Amino acid sequence: MVLKLNSTDHQTNKPLYGERNIAEGELICFENPRPGRPYEISIELPEFTCLCPFSGYPDFATLRLIYQPNFKVIELKSIKLYINNYRNQKISHEEVASRIIDDLVKASDPSWMELEADFNPRGNVYMIVKVSHGKKII
Repeated sequence: MVLKLNSTDHQTNKPLYGERNIAEGELICFENPRPGRPYEISIELPEFTCLCPFSGYPDFATLRLIYQPNFKVIELKSIKLYINNYRNQKISHEEVASRIIDDLVKASDPSWMELEADFNPRGNVYMIVKVSHGKKII
């Protein structure tokens, strides 16, 4: 059976469920199962977007997060929703990388953390921003 919907069936005055999840998202951490053992966690977020604060054009990047947890580990779904919250924000490459690592450090208090924001080239200019926190143990 094929169900045909007219155009008004797709319209809503409320945000879509994904938009609500992003807007309501918060960084969640859980207990590190091995707090005495130094180890690294790597997370890659290949679909990061934000807006250029000068032109309003979209900027695209791959974010690479590497960290050594202390007593807390960042939950993956919460970081996905947190990162997706930047998609409509007008913010510079340097500021977004710094703000993200500041928020992640505040939420998780890692021993060491590094964020690499690898932005797609635009107008023949290619940029990577690296920011870090703490001292790497191993």
